[in-house]
Amino acid sequence: MPLKKSAGNMYPWVTHTHSHLGGECPHRCSYCYVQAMAKKFDTMKARYSGPVRLIESELEVKYGEGKTIFIEHMNDLFAAAVPTDFVVRILNHCKQFPKNTYVFQTKNPGRLAHVFLDRIPKGSIVGTTIETNRHFPDIMRDAPNVQARQLAMLQIKLYRPDLKRFVTVEPILDLDPTELARGIAEIEPHFLNIGADSKGRGLPEPSKATIEAFLTALRERGIEIREKHNLGRLMK
Repeated sequence: MPLKKSAGNMYPWVTHTHSHLGGECPHRCSYCYVQAMAKKFDTMKARYSGPVRLIESELEVKYGEGKTIFIEHMNDLFAAAVPTDFVVRILNHCKQFPKNTYVFQTKNPGRLAHVFLDRIPKGSIVGTTIETNRHFPDIMRDAPNVQARQLAMLQIKLYRPDLKRFVTVEPILDLDPTELARGIAEIEPHFLNIGADSKGRGLPEPSKATIEAFLTALRERGIEIREKHNLGRLMK
C-alpha cells in the first residue's frame, strides 16, 4: 500500500498516512471504524482481520521529505500484542527519512513510554486518545484505561520534552468536564482534537451543556482546541 495523502475525516494537519501492519487491532474498541469497514469490504477484511502481522513490502515505501505522516492510522503500533521487532523495524523505517514529521497515536502510551521512548524519531508528534474520564468496559474493551494513558503521557512529557504531545477526545463519551479538563491539562498537550461519533453507534454521549463546560474548562487552562466538524451534531 503506497503512502497516501490524508483525506476524509482525518486530522487536517496530517498530510499523509501509512500503515505497515495487517490484522485486527488488539484493543478491539467497540467503535473501531477499521473493523466496521472490514465487515463491509472484502479488501479491508483480507488486510485487517486475524492476528497482527507485519507486511514486509510496506517497509520499502519511500517517504521523501517535508510531510507530516500518521504512522499506523489503521492499527495501534504500541498495543501490547504487537511484537517488539515489528515496532522497532517500523520506527527504523521512519528514521530513514528524517526530514518528515511523524505522528504516533496510541491507546497504550505506557508501552511507548517504557519501552520505545528513546527510539521515537526527533521532532515527532505523540498522542493518545482519552474519550472520557469514566470507564466504559464494553466500549474500550482491551485498551488500557484512560487513567493509565494519562499517567503515561506525563512520563513522555518528563523524559522526552522535545516531542510534541496531543490528546484526542474522539469519539467523545459522557464525561465530567472539570475533572477531565484538569487531567488533560497536566499532560500539557500542545493541542487537543475533539470530535464525535460519526457512525451512529449509539455511544453514551455528553449533552451540549456538558461539552460547552468541558470546552470552557480547557480554554481556561490555555489548551489549544482543534474541533472536528462532526462535533457539530452534538452542539445543535
